[in-house]
Amino acid sequence: MKIAVLSADPTLYSTQRLVEAIEQRGHEAVVINHTQCFLLIEGEVPTIRYKGKAITGIDAIIPRIGTSVTAFGCAVVRQFELMKVFTTVKSQAIGRSRDKLRSMQILAKAGVHIPKTVFAKNPSQVNELIKIVNGPPVIIKLLEGTQGVGVVLAETTKAAKSTIEAFFGLKANFLIQEFVAESKGADIRAFVVGNKVVAAMRRQGAEGDFRSNLHRGGEGLPITLTAEEEHAALAAARALGVRVAGVDMLQSNRGPLIMEVNSSPGLQGIEATTNIDIASLIITYLEEKIKADEGDTVGV
Repeated sequence: MKIAVLSADPTLYSTQRLVEAIEQRGHEAVVINHTQCFLLIEGEVPTIRYKGKAITGIDAIIPRIGTSVTAFGCAVVRQFELMKVFTTVKSQAIGRSRDKLRSMQILAKAGVHIPKTVFAKNPSQVNELIKIVNGPPVIIKLLEGTQGVGVVLAETTKAAKSTIEAFFGLKANFLIQEFVAESKGADIRAFVVGNKVVAAMRRQGAEGDFRSNLHRGGEGLPITLTAEEEHAALAAARALGVRVAGVDMLQSNRGPLIMEVNSSPGLQGIEATTNIDIASLIITYLEEKIKADEGDTVGV
């Protein structure tokens, strides 16, 4: 098979590991910079052009879409879907997972437990918003934030009001969430491939930082999930339709609380922490789905 990794940077660890795994399984690997593609929409012949040529002969794609180009990246993945090319993650699922508000609404509707969350546009509601999420303290998240950027812990009512009012003034879209004190600055990243959790790690925030992201200096430790945590991770990925996912959750007194489902989860941190070859598991999953003729294509 000819498998394309959609990545804007071929030197990234995750991209290189996927290429390596594809070739080790005897397939042809190509890296396509989706930001350099253009889409030809004409009649019944959807086409993607890249480096002056129409892309042909691709059997499957593995999207690695950066948050800054989500809309265009989803359009490229959707074009591949229209061309009947298998994708490990649907364009619609990528879009759902990237919209923090929409993803929280979908998870809540599916019965997946999440931190208490509010969204509002009226500055006069600040005091009520803080109380609703049992604050202070509260967590304030920009909808467009990623890797811990745009996430603020407001420890007092005054600090919360100042931050919320500032975001209102900037016309920024943000969520306000309860602060789960018992998580002690740590979260769990569960890596889902298909219908299985293939690896998991506990991420502890750097000293003095409540954010646990490894990009922010956090530390990862391999763990074995409880049955409840594994069920929560699979339910969250399934609700958003993300079949290769990094599911982030908090351990709370009322059980696991899902924070986010990442549709382009990085491999470096979790492979290094768990010593599990996740890249190969993704390729095995792809092979099994194509062999079973379970095409992952959708209409626009």
